Amino acid sequence: MKATFLTDTNTPLIVKEVETPRPTDNQVLVKLAYSSLNHRDVWIQKGQYAGPKAGLILGSDGFGSVVEIGRNVDSGWIGKAVIINPSHDWGDNPAAFGDQFKILGNPEPGTFAEYIAVDVKYIHEKPAHLTDIEASALPLAGITTYRALFTRAALKAGEQVLITGIGAGTALLALQYAVAAGAKVYVTSGSEEKIEKAKALGAIEGFNYKEENWFLKVKEATGGFDVVLDSASGKGFGNLIETAKPGGRIVFFGGTDGPIGNIIPNKVYWKNLSILGTTMGTLQEFKDMLAFTAEHKIKPIVDIVYPSLSDAQQAFDYMHEGKQFGKIVLTNG
Repeated sequence: MKATFLTDTNTPLIVKEVETPRPTDNQVLVKLAYSSLNHRDVWIQKGQYAGPKAGLILGSDGFGSVVEIGRNVDSGWIGKAVIINPSHDWGDNPAAFGDQFKILGNPEPGTFAEYIAVDVKYIHEKPAHLTDIEASALPLAGITTYRALFTRAALKAGEQVLITGIGAGTALLALQYAVAAGAKVYVTSGSEEKIEKAKALGAIEGFNYKEENWFLKVKEATGGFDVVLDSASGKGFGNLIETAKPGGRIVFFGGTDGPIGNIIPNKVYWKNLSILGTTMGTLQEFKDMLAFTAEHKIKPIVDIVYPSLSDAQQAFDYMHEGKQFGKIVLTNG
């Protein structure tokens, strides 16, 4: 089969022929039709992510059909259109993953290939309202944002939510999930065009973080937020504390802007804020995410679809530029 490989840190991706995997006990073989990118793929390529730095088939998100099964797998899976849960071996503690936790694509072989073998417990039938391309864009962003909003932040209807960096696949799904849950959602971006697109998806208003003291204007305009969802971290994280209401929850799941800085401690404890980290989610949360997505007919926003695995490096470059509004998808055929 063809697979897209990272052979070394900071080197272009290559496509090469490798042996097609065979499903072992409790596994299925999925012929992948589409896969989608996440920022973690770019950070892995740049050597800025935990785990192996080379010799990897990247990719955490994929959609395809089951073409072969191993022992102990129901034959009814053959021919099923499925999406793959990329959050593997979470462990027994729902509050945090254990020592064996892995994310598909590093260290396990990922979805930027023609086939993938995975344990049957990680596959799920495609939600009927999604296209094949949309289905490939759901898994990682879906489980990440679902856990962030509903498990970690315990979001309630009527609460005010700020989602930073709108345009990323995770941020857009978070916007859609929060709106569906009855929250009042606001967003930030450095692009006025992205803000307007977010408003078309249900955001009440957006704020340009490139403006000086934008966070003070936000607090004055909104009264503050019950929940703030962030994936950038960095020096600007301290500004998010200014926007949170007393008793608010700030949840973050990324560090694209680097280490968190400029936090003034008394602004956290005087407001009784909760600052919560989160990563991926449990098997049950993935099932709950699929049910919520299907119930509310939520569709991941897709920015662009590339025609083949050979376009992976071009897709990575496009993601690194940060111009996308939604998910970047590869055609695996």
